[in-house]
Amino acid sequence: MAIVVIIGSGMMGSALAFPARENGNEVRLVGTHLDKKIIDTCRATNRHPKFTKDFPDGVKYYQIEEVNQALVGADMVIGGVSSFGVEWFGKEILPIIPENVPVITVTKGLMDTEDGRLLTYPQIWQEMLDKIGHKLSLNAIGGPCTSYELVAHDQTEVAFCGENIEILRKLKNIMATDYYHISLSTDVTGIESAVALKNGYALGIALTIGLNQKAFGIDSEMHFNSQAAVFGQGVKEMYHLLQYQNAGSIDNLAVGAGDLYVTVYGGRTRLIGILLGRGLDIDQATQELSGVTLESLVVAVRVARAIRIAATSGKLNLKDFPLLTHVDDIITNKVQVNIPWEEFTFEY
Repeated sequence: MAIVVIIGSGMMGSALAFPARENGNEVRLVGTHLDKKIIDTCRATNRHPKFTKDFPDGVKYYQIEEVNQALVGADMVIGGVSSFGVEWFGKEILPIIPENVPVITVTKGLMDTEDGRLLTYPQIWQEMLDKIGHKLSLNAIGGPCTSYELVAHDQTEVAFCGENIEILRKLKNIMATDYYHISLSTDVTGIESAVALKNGYALGIALTIGLNQKAFGIDSEMHFNSQAAVFGQGVKEMYHLLQYQNAGSIDNLAVGAGDLYVTVYGGRTRLIGILLGRGLDIDQATQELSGVTLESLVVAVRVARAIRIAATSGKLNLKDFPLLTHVDDIITNKVQVNIPWEEFTFEY
């Protein structure tokens, strides 16, 4: 039995308590400074306020002030913060984790630099740790997985990535169940890039749902030709970006494409894309979804910004990214949705 400490009691971090506990481990769920009410609810009901199913018996709950107590004897730490908590996690949590305890994060996203590079969150955290001389094994989880379906034990396949394959095998042994299946990869940049890049493309696909609702009525039957066309273009653009990241393997692309699919049908990005497709501008759409965390917007803008910079130096061709640049224009410049269909066509 291992001791698994999950820091961040949002939906995905909390969902991972299910396979971790059901695999026979001791699980300690720690809320961040923003999660106090969640932890209070978990303690009172043994259920996350967003879930319809109780936690497995034996999960233990801690407020952030008790994090040091929760870390005693830990065999692994799962980072469950959102992308808005990356800096906090790097400054406040990573330095207090013992150096012999591997960390794995479910936080998806990329940071862009002034010269057009895209950095993964493990890279950002590694730079922070290097400055203070603290050594940790930083790993990450990528792939198609929604929290509520993981809680429901839907068959799920993800990828654990990190630099040390033996550590990854240890983490897989702790977490794998008969419904939570884990591939392993030492290509951290590839896996992390693939699952972050899909955000703008999932929004692009959802635009078509809103456009059809605007044209035929909100309760009209679903149209799939347009969704499929944008999906295909999104996968092409993701492949170009993975090549730019020196990570264009078929496995990385498959992980990204799978995550793109599940995000379109089960994610918050779907909601904002539909509203934009119906004709709302970005301010109106975000106001409509007040209280919903929209990390996808931030990632899409960062990636588009990096693409534009890289294109000016000849490292990328802007014509290869008509979909993402249009999504960026919708978000950044508040242009109306006008999907550039003909720019998706090709001659081979």
